[in-house]
Amino acid sequence: MSAVANPATVAECLRVGAGFSQGDRNWIAEQFATLDARLAGFHADATELEVSVKDREARGQKVTLECWIAGRQKIVTTSGEEDLHAALNDVRDDLRRRLNDAKTRQEPRHNKHLREVPQPQGEVDESEDPARADAETA
Repeated sequence: MSAVANPATVAECLRVGAGFSQGDRNWIAEQFATLDARLAGFHADATELEVSVKDREARGQKVTLECWIAGRQKIVTTSGEEDLHAALNDVRDDLRRRLNDAKTRQEPRHNKHLREVPQPQGEVDESEDPARADAETA
């Protein structure tokens, strides 16, 4: 992957949605800091993250992390963990896995070594050896 001039970071791309306040943003960004290495391959101005929670600190709370990267499908991860810290770690880890899976799916198209298919030793291309092609038709 080519180097990105302005790599995405959680601190730059994270928005807090419903259930969180701006005061929670720094704490959440610290929790998600391990995503920085995975996001670094994308442009910051083409990457957005939004975290929200429904029914915060209540039984049945649901934390949602959405990720938009230009040119890719939106990724949505959710967690029903009752502990907010555990739920945030759950959605973070799930997003990292999905980003890794998406990268793995795309790599073979861009990896020259995986695209090259060697020709079997026994076959000779007739266009490479015209004398052999003439001998076979005679």
